[in-house]
Amino acid sequence: MYAIVESGGKQYKVSEGDVFDVEVMPVEVGSSIELDRVLMVGGENGVTIGKPVVEGAKVMATVKEHGRGKKIIVYKHKKNYKRKQGHRQNYTRLQVEKIEA
Repeated sequence: MYAIVESGGKQYKVSEGDVFDVEVMPVEVGSSIELDRVLMVGGENGVTIGKPVVEGAKVMATVKEHGRGKKIIVYKHKKNYKRKQGHRQNYTRLQVEKIEA
């Protein structure tokens, strides 16, 4: 069984046991959260597509850690103008425990 969930304006395809990174969330490490913006659920019974979300569907996940992503370098260059800037995006790593549809 798999589901497509929305978190932080992005969509993720997840199944039970998957570990994935989302935009930073204000929750404690080790706590359980419920993702209720489920856009689609697929499995043995076929596919259920929400309009815009699937009613009654939710994904239970556990917060594994908070961290920062790989550094990205942004370099702007014009005549007589050079700027180098770095950025590291914060993330929250989640592990999917259960998908309820």
